[in-house]
Amino acid sequence: MNSAGQSTHCSGNSDGECTIGMMNGLLDYGCHKFDVLAEGKNRNTEMNWVQLAYDHSVLYGRSIKLIPNFQCLKWRGLAITQLDVHVIVYEMPQFGSHHYSLGYSPSEQVADSFKKPMWVQDLFRKKTQIQLNIVIQTINTAGATKVLFESYFPAKRSTKFHFFHMFTNFAWPLFATILALVSTFLFFILQSFHIVWSQNFVHTILVIFFGKTCKNFEVRCPQLIYWPVFLQGHSIRCQSCVEYAELAALRMHFVWSSIFVDLLLGNLIGILLCSQARAVCLFILSLADGITNHVLRTGCVWLMGNPAGFKLNTELAGVLGMISLNVVQIWSTIWLFVKSFLPYLLRIIALSGSVFGLTTAAALTIDIISLATIHLSALHWLISQLYSWQIQSISALWRFFRGRKWNPLRQRLDSYGYTVEQHVVGSLLFTPLLLLLPTVSAFYIFFTIINACISLICLVVELGIIIVRVTPYTKVALWLVRKKRFPSGIWFEIASRQPDDTDLAATRNCFKSMVVVSFLRSNYLSLREVVWPHYRCVFSIVSRSSMASSAYGILTGKRVTYNLGASGLPMKLPWMVIPYKAYWRLCRDGILACREN
Repeated sequence: MNSAGQSTHCSGNSDGECTIGMMNGLLDYGCHKFDVLAEGKNRNTEMNWVQLAYDHSVLYGRSIKLIPNFQCLKWRGLAITQLDVHVIVYEMPQFGSHHYSLGYSPSEQVADSFKKPMWVQDLFRKKTQIQLNIVIQTINTAGATKVLFESYFPAKRSTKFHFFHMFTNFAWPLFATILALVSTFLFFILQSFHIVWSQNFVHTILVIFFGKTCKNFEVRCPQLIYWPVFLQGHSIRCQSCVEYAELAALRMHFVWSSIFVDLLLGNLIGILLCSQARAVCLFILSLADGITNHVLRTGCVWLMGNPAGFKLNTELAGVLGMISLNVVQIWSTIWLFVKSFLPYLLRIIALSGSVFGLTTAAALTIDIISLATIHLSALHWLISQLYSWQIQSISALWRFFRGRKWNPLRQRLDSYGYTVEQHVVGSLLFTPLLLLLPTVSAFYIFFTIINACISLICLVVELGIIIVRVTPYTKVALWLVRKKRFPSGIWFEIASRQPDDTDLAATRNCFKSMVVVSFLRSNYLSLREVVWPHYRCVFSIVSRSSMASSAYGILTGKRVTYNLGASGLPMKLPWMVIPYKAYWRLCRDGILACREN
């Protein structure tokens, strides 16, 4: 077929050979071979061919010049002259531009896996279904051969870019060498730090007092070391399909963008802390003084009297109040010595944020807050232990009076018989424990509220750390610039009108085939659909079961702990132990490979 409106025919024999001929005018369904090279062949060989022709009278849009019309098909001696053709026009998938995807929801696939399997019905159903995923994957791999061919036979550059090409050939290896030297020096520092870190006593002490910071270091340091590995070329599987290449690139750029944004925010916070260090110190000192004097001491004195008109046990309230006041006084004395180091702590936080990122500075802040409020945690632990022991004793005595006993092996209540002496002793213990419960509960509620406020502050900071880590900055930026890189489902835009019954009858009478032309289009993900899969792990932590267990722990005096770091931490990479020269070569090869890709 050509652009002059002439019809062409293609013929082939059973051996796979094909001949092409030209015909002007009327159709000739008895087309003969028109190939000089095939003149010596046996003319009695069975011919297979298809004949198409262009129709200039039909326009399908600006982007389509001509669409071939079906004329005749001859296959194994059978001539077919009426055959409707559906032409699907699609844009060639290209890496960095667009690709196609069905956009199946993972939740639907998981939900289907829990259904009862129906093997026979599924087998018959698969015969009638069109496997669109295979078709879409084939379309996405359509340009792989072209890209591979162009990589082996690069296009010739124009003369005006020749000088620039020569300059980059000289400057890029020099840049790779210098950056590899800087990275090797950083690798030497981190390796020295890792050797000291690996000592058992040092690691144990740091984990006890700086647990959040240690976890962040264990994740961030390997990420800073592994950057040349991420620059290496993708696998053959990623190069063979645009969709796989896009997923691999987004996964790689997710790590890079997370580190870059983390360092950028860390430097901004570090500069802000250094410039406003005096104001921040005054704010922290006034806040600590207000909490110590106006909250802790005033609250303990208030609980030693008649809080809110409730009559508490004076002796027990006095003992608990004096213990609390003594602990607060001891910590106030220590704080007079520690507050002189507050400017240095702020500089350490600013330096950690500038070197390792905002998440490291925030994790260090959480650990410092935990150390600064260790006296409140100790008081809360002491009161909660007393409250929990009292609640458990009252519950056990109540079951004892009912003739029931808890069986810890079978985790159930069993019948239990008691004597008169046991009943008397139980009554003597039950009465004072029940009467002293309001006094202990008042102190427990007070310190639980204070501890909950501190935990809430740490929880908010840790939630911010997780959000900084899991936010897909590259995906958000690419979504704002080019939505085509995030397809979700396909649809067809019909370019030619659908024939009605009259047109079909006329077409069949004049022996003319119908051609339906449609464009393959894609739906695109919204910004919420792009971001939500990364935030799902954060918000899935807060559930009804976790809230119920926390409420039960508070009511029974058990310690309620939270741990969001494990859900927000990325995959921990193993520590790289290679010679410095090999690491320098790895960095240099990674930068050079980045230019080739």
